[in-house]
Amino acid sequence: QVHLVESGGGLVQSGGSLRLSCATSGISFSLARMGWYRQAPGKQRELVASIRRDRSTIYADSVKGRFTISRDNAQNTVYLQMNSLKPEDTAVYYCNSDLYSIVSWGQGTQVTVSS
Repeated sequence: QVHLVESGGGLVQSGGSLRLSCATSGISFSLARMGWYRQAPGKQRELVASIRRDRSTIYADSVKGRFTISRDNAQNTVYLQMNSLKPEDTAVYYCNSDLYSIVSWGQGTQVTVSS
């Protein structure tokens, strides 16, 4: 059974930084595409960033240049470094894995950016 556990969320002032972590188990992590999504109140869940097994990355236009996704295959963990945070980045952030079209989600971690 796949388990994804996010951590690192919290309250930060505008312009600040946070680093989210997603520890995984029950999955061949090095083979999986890993992603970070977010969902703000009243809005649909959206892709923030994803990283493939070859470490190629995709970012939402709204976070390009500010967020960086990375992975540590030895630790089965994916990270999201978030810099220059804005109030509009406030959301619940979810970790996602996709391996052979089998998709799993973490429970989410709240990120709140105050103005």
